[in-house]
Amino acid sequence: MASKLTRSNGVGWAFALPGFVLITTFIILPFFFAFWFSLTNQRLISPNPTEFIGLSNYERLLGLDVITLEPERDDTGKIVRDEDGEIQYPRVRTITRNPDFPEYKGMREWFRWQSGDNAKVVIASDVVFMKALVNTLTFVVFIVPLQGGGALLLALLINQRLRGINGFRTIYFMPVVISIVVISLLWRFIYDGNDGLLNNILAALTFGLFEPVDWLGNPDTALGSIIVMSAWQGVGLHMVIWLSGLQTISPTLYEVAAIEGASKWQTFRYVTWPGLRNTAILVLIVITMQAFALFAQIDVMTNGGPLDSTQTLVFQAVERGYGKQDISGGSAISVILFFMVLAISLVQRYLTRERS
Repeated sequence: MASKLTRSNGVGWAFALPGFVLITTFIILPFFFAFWFSLTNQRLISPNPTEFIGLSNYERLLGLDVITLEPERDDTGKIVRDEDGEIQYPRVRTITRNPDFPEYKGMREWFRWQSGDNAKVVIASDVVFMKALVNTLTFVVFIVPLQGGGALLLALLINQRLRGINGFRTIYFMPVVISIVVISLLWRFIYDGNDGLLNNILAALTFGLFEPVDWLGNPDTALGSIIVMSAWQGVGLHMVIWLSGLQTISPTLYEVAAIEGASKWQTFRYVTWPGLRNTAILVLIVITMQAFALFAQIDVMTNGGPLDSTQTLVFQAVERGYGKQDISGGSAISVILFFMVLAISLVQRYLTRERS
């Protein structure tokens, strides 16, 4: 009995060994290297020796503070206003470059808001990183319901025994098998501000009343445009996952629901959705992990612009590590991203756990 068990374990380990070696070589070891580099001033090419600097890279990336700017006043004590009636404030650099405030050295304004006559200004050691962090989280928040919900809707629509339904399944899945670089290039032409397909369609639908928009050149629309494109591109993959879950639900349950006179919504709520619970967990986790890895669309379509409105964490890690040859800075971003994804995964696991 023991010998059979040992041989069985040996065969199992033999089959698992190639995967274990690949995971160790390309995931585990690189992470530890990245963690070590993030604690140094390592550069890709530098004549200077590498030095251990501790958490300085993390402090530089995550450094945040809030300062209060009081309005400028004239000799009579009256608040100074510009031609538009806006209150004039001293420049932020008068504080960040002031030797009396060494804790603000090198920091720049990120955003501000009004508090009475005063202005509250959030300053950051690395404004670009903060924008990348917010953009990444924004992308995740929007792409998860768009891609997951859209895929579920498509799965419900094509989970029918109709003639030619396989053709629709193929059409919906096609964007998944096409290279994301090719799709990004195509959508760049669609979003073109001069003669793009989207502008032409909207102009035709409004009989020429629609004013063309530079979708990727406008900071207000660039990230939203990439979200829409990414949701469209990945919806086919998750549609297939939802579809596989739908086909595991026993038809008997639907027959019972029909006999009991349940409406379509009641059937979905009490039969379909409970049967898709495990599938929903898988789809949620997969979409979230893919969303945090957003890179190719940014690299091809906007290169992080305009005005850093489409910067993301992965794009910043690559840009700094290889574009600026700052391996330590890129590694620090990668480590921060890893722990963010790990924390979110643990929260998702907790929220979707089996409840007694």
